[in-house]
Amino acid sequence: MSSQEIAAGTLPTVLVVDDTPANLTLLAQVLKPDYRVQLAVSGLKALEICRRQPPDLVVLDVMMPGMDGYEVCRQLKADPATRRVPVIFLTALTRPEDEGNGFAAGGADFIHKPFNPATVRARVRTHIQLKQAEDLLLDHNAQLSGELDVRRREVERLRDTTLFVMVSLAEFRDADTGNHIQRTQEYVRTLARWIADQPGGPADLTDVAIDELAKAAPLHDIGKVAIPDGILLKPGKLSAEEWRVMKTHAEHGADLLQRAIDRLGEDAGLMLTFGKQIARHHHEKWDGSGYPDGLAGEAIPLAARLMAVADVYDALISERPYKHAMTHAQALDFIRDGSGTHFDPGVVAALEACVEQVQQIAARWAD
Repeated sequence: MSSQEIAAGTLPTVLVVDDTPANLTLLAQVLKPDYRVQLAVSGLKALEICRRQPPDLVVLDVMMPGMDGYEVCRQLKADPATRRVPVIFLTALTRPEDEGNGFAAGGADFIHKPFNPATVRARVRTHIQLKQAEDLLLDHNAQLSGELDVRRREVERLRDTTLFVMVSLAEFRDADTGNHIQRTQEYVRTLARWIADQPGGPADLTDVAIDELAKAAPLHDIGKVAIPDGILLKPGKLSAEEWRVMKTHAEHGADLLQRAIDRLGEDAGLMLTFGKQIARHHHEKWDGSGYPDGLAGEAIPLAARLMAVADVYDALISERPYKHAMTHAQALDFIRDGSGTHFDPGVVAALEACVEQVQQIAARWAD
């Protein structure tokens, strides 16, 4: 042990456990020059000391009345507070199976009585140094983990801010949609949660995935920023050519989000991936008659299938300059009639099961 450590009062603590006072005295003399030594005459006393303040290492007799050393070691290893404290067995037992029992109980080393003081000092020093190195590594890993958490939060804040700006831009150009974005976001969250909770639900639809999916929902019409005002804001029915241009918003939105994914790389996360799926495919139809890719059935990403129901349902119950709003019952009938053709039957089932929650969301975010 260095003179600096001694001067600083940072000597490692070694707990010696033996039911023979003479052995305790001898071991204390052997170890005290380099360590702060604590003594215990029984296994129960040793556990009491360790639970109060874990030592850096335990030198432990095996054959003791009441609780033997193997049981003491097992209890130390079962307690998270003392699990990493190295235990050196010091015993008169010499059979190979005795050592095997010691290692099976969690011991780090085995010294036989009568012992050589130099051997005890060397073994204790080795295991103390190993534990100190392990502690340093764990502290370093914890520091790195903390730094990664900070970095991750910064990326999430940047991502969420970018999302807010993009969605705000889309809303600014199409002010008639009111609170459509907030409503559809919560519809998607509600429907996804119901599907995840069903027996045999998608294993990848975790709480984290659902949260990211809900965050991505507002991106469904982000591609409309590329649609000319004359088409986007036209109050009447679109011509065939205008409708062709309007439909390109799905591809524009996916391309825009792919650029963000490429720029962020590994930091892009699930939200932008879901956002791209939703932007490109929420106008696909279950029977393959939708756009832009004519996907059908489960080839359409689940995120987009959820958004398709949420988007159409909300559009039906909303007043627009070019149409009157439907009642919730009428909108539900429309969605139900499109089950298996326009919409995923599983998502329609989720809407029917969650209709009260959906109506509450619509009321909370009413225009």
